[in-house]
Amino acid sequence: MRIGMLTAGGDCPGLNAVIRAVVRTSRAEFDTPVLGFQDGWAGLVYDRAVALYDDEQLDRLLRRGGTVLGTGRLAPETLRESLTEIRATLARHGIDVLIAIGGEGTLTAAAWLQENGVPVVGVPKTIDNDVAATDVTFGFDTAVAIAADAIDRLHTTAESHERVMLVEVMGRHAGWIALHSGLAAGAHMIVIPEVPFDIDAVCKVMKRRFQMGENYGICVVAEGAVPAEGSGMSLGSGGVDEFGHERFTGVAAAMAAEITVRLDRDVRTTVLGHTQRGGTPTARDRVLATRFGVHAARLANSGTHGVFVALRGEEIIPVAIAEASRELKTVPPEMYSEAASLFG
Repeated sequence: MRIGMLTAGGDCPGLNAVIRAVVRTSRAEFDTPVLGFQDGWAGLVYDRAVALYDDEQLDRLLRRGGTVLGTGRLAPETLRESLTEIRATLARHGIDVLIAIGGEGTLTAAAWLQENGVPVVGVPKTIDNDVAATDVTFGFDTAVAIAADAIDRLHTTAESHERVMLVEVMGRHAGWIALHSGLAAGAHMIVIPEVPFDIDAVCKVMKRRFQMGENYGICVVAEGAVPAEGSGMSLGSGGVDEFGHERFTGVAAAMAAEITVRLDRDVRTTVLGHTQRGGTPTARDRVLATRFGVHAARLANSGTHGVFVALRGEEIIPVAIAEASRELKTVPPEMYSEAASLFG
């Protein structure tokens, strides 16, 4: 038995913890060697293989962000056109099963490979926490902690300068990071993709704060938030990238321009961007990623394929890999309503 492993899509805190757990579990429990493929799916297509050993270097991975295998995206059509090359790479190295670690796009590709006769075990990864089949994904807790810390710091500078601060966080189609970080850091308004916003309502919340004697306001904005139809505000289209992902044009900056005019206040934006993905993962993410790695290794070594590992309650269970991309997990209306009761 030989296992291949890759990390694809965006980087994410906890990836190295998965890699460490897969290698260590495979070696300790099954005496199975693990081979890594560098730079995501491209590593599999172009045979960028590296041996992974259970040594001191591996042990240090637990605390390290990013991924030592490197990551990247490959256009879906390129992947599909490369099935022959993928099979040849796996055969050349004697790989019996592939462990693919990634988000919706990666798991969709993994499901396609499984359908085409390549044994695959998936591990869900995304800081957006939008994979519906698992209660939570690793990387999310770290992203929320980083965003909340930034918002905490912005409270004091916003208050000192009597400003409205807009903090843009990641979240293309799901507002989990915005919601959790905003609640944790006491933001005065939160805007998420699931609930189109009315710029007048945002201004009303901020204006009320100044009328009640407060001298600043903070609004957390998910990057994929959109204005409500007929609300008097629109966003420019940035088109899509080569992987079919929408290019965002800066919703926080557009909102800031509107608020500045309507309130005649100093308004500033902070875009956290990729800082949310970097650095050391939180303890919670290290534990979850490690558990995912252990269970993925056990499934792969036991001959269970076509599944990915998921957290349900406190238990890690196998779920059919086709379920991974069936639907996005978005913020429920009732949860956003809880947050809305604190706005202002």
